Amino acid sequence: MKQWYESLFENYGRKYDNECFVQGTVGECDFIESEINRDKSLKILDIGCGTGRHTIELTKRGYQVAGVDLSQSQLARAREKAKEAGLTINFDQHDARALPFENEFDLAIMLCEGGFSLMETDEMNFAILKSATRALKYNGKFIFTTLNGLFPLFHSVAEFYKSAQKEGQSQCKECSFDLMTFRDHNTAVFEDDSGNKKELKCNERYYVPCEITWLLKSLGFKKIDIFGAKLGAYSRNDKLTTDDFEMLVVAEK
Repeated sequence: MKQWYESLFENYGRKYDNECFVQGTVGECDFIESEINRDKSLKILDIGCGTGRHTIELTKRGYQVAGVDLSQSQLARAREKAKEAGLTINFDQHDARALPFENEFDLAIMLCEGGFSLMETDEMNFAILKSATRALKYNGKFIFTTLNGLFPLFHSVAEFYKSAQKEGQSQCKECSFDLMTFRDHNTAVFEDDSGNKKELKCNERYYVPCEITWLLKSLGFKKIDIFGAKLGAYSRNDKLTTDDFEMLVVAEK
């Protein structure tokens, strides 16, 4: 049986590019560049690259980037966009829990819930972190975002989704947050690229900062910094608060 995140991305590449949460690419890539001192010799892996927005933007800026994703539909759209931009980029289908790389990349990025936190169990989510870590060189860096578990303790996730919804974009309804598992169960309502209306039962795992720190320490990361993740404006000056829906994690091996 297909999981909800597999069904969601089956035929949703073009519509996905119009969603509000994918509009911050340029600012996010500015942050990535500053984190690697604009060193164009570094190899970058974009995990859960979707339609390739970060991969394409960083390649335009002169970096060597490989994009991987589980969804063939998203990858097809990514290849289309790269072709339109006149770029040659490797976009390959891989499960983030079992990436075929070892000590190959200087930087791994996994932004906008690119796989991590969408899995059905904590073990599966951890397998993604483990797999990304294995892909990195000895002193590699890992930059990713994930859902901030402090947010639902102080705010309604349902209200947050309602305030972010725009006409013609996907919507979340029937949200219920489980305090025992830190999972939000909801129904996603969206229209695919063929104009078919769909509803999917989804559930996502929220993480608190100390969990992320512990997981990454257990994987051998020496330095772990966590910030608030502002869409399109990542910054080390943004201290994580209970008002941040997402957190930004920067870890170094």
